[in-house]
Amino acid sequence: MNRVPWPSFSYYGPSPSRPGSVEIFGFYGHPEGWGSGIAQALMTVTLDGIRSAGSGHVHLWTLRDTPQSHRFYAKSGFTRSGTVRTYDYGDGNPLHQVEYELTL
Repeated sequence: MNRVPWPSFSYYGPSPSRPGSVEIFGFYGHPEGWGSGIAQALMTVTLDGIRSAGSGHVHLWTLRDTPQSHRFYAKSGFTRSGTVRTYDYGDGNPLHQVEYELTL
């Protein structure tokens, strides 16, 4: 088995806000792996899994002020939906997020 030298993962499931759609709840690649192609490979596997499950639409939320993630999602075929939200992960520090979506 080949092991990736940097931790990376994605997880997704039925969208709680968009019936019939899948939401990518988490997508992470360790910064030491940035530029190596691991994130694009992970996105390919993620979208293949969503397609094989029969979903035709996927969306995700990312921080508003992270241009690198915006470029990555756009490169992966996602577009901004125009929806924004403020989300609090429970620490009392709400974060501004933007939504990206993709029709498969």
